[in-house]
Amino acid sequence: MKKVLVLGIVVAFVLLGAVLALQYVDNYAAFWRMRETPAVRPHEEPLLLMEDGTVPVSDAEALLRLTDADDLKSPFNLDDPGAIKSGKELYFTFCAQCHGRNYDGNGTVGQSFAPLPTDLKSKKVQSMLAGKLFKDISYGVPKGRQPPLATTIDIKDRWRIIAFVKSLGLRE
Repeated sequence: MKKVLVLGIVVAFVLLGAVLALQYVDNYAAFWRMRETPAVRPHEEPLLLMEDGTVPVSDAEALLRLTDADDLKSPFNLDDPGAIKSGKELYFTFCAQCHGRNYDGNGTVGQSFAPLPTDLKSKKVQSMLAGKLFKDISYGVPKGRQPPLATTIDIKDRWRIIAFVKSLGLRE
């Protein structure tokens, strides 16, 4: 009987300690109090009205995908030095891993491919229409190693990369 009484007292103290600990956390540990943390509450405020022209209609990705490569035109001059310079930065961010620092297809990642990625200074690439290059970069090359990058690289940035690639000229 004495053991049961002692066990009951121990259990009571453990429960009392747990209750006191929970009260302490509730009162002093603000980061655990979910009821006071900011929450996302959709539609509590009226939705913003969009101005005309906000949703892309002429430049949308779906329209570009459906447009024939011969009809695709860059939104800016591909000979523009600013476009070429930013295209070079973008190339080394998104393309150099496969096509290499020398644009020959011997990038760190590209070396493991068979066949190697395309030499960007080759006659094949340099004679390609800009629209065809845009389609290949954007939507990949069927049965090829070029991945589709439309969801990775912004539309205008893809055109800047093309401006840089076209500025490389033929390999000597």
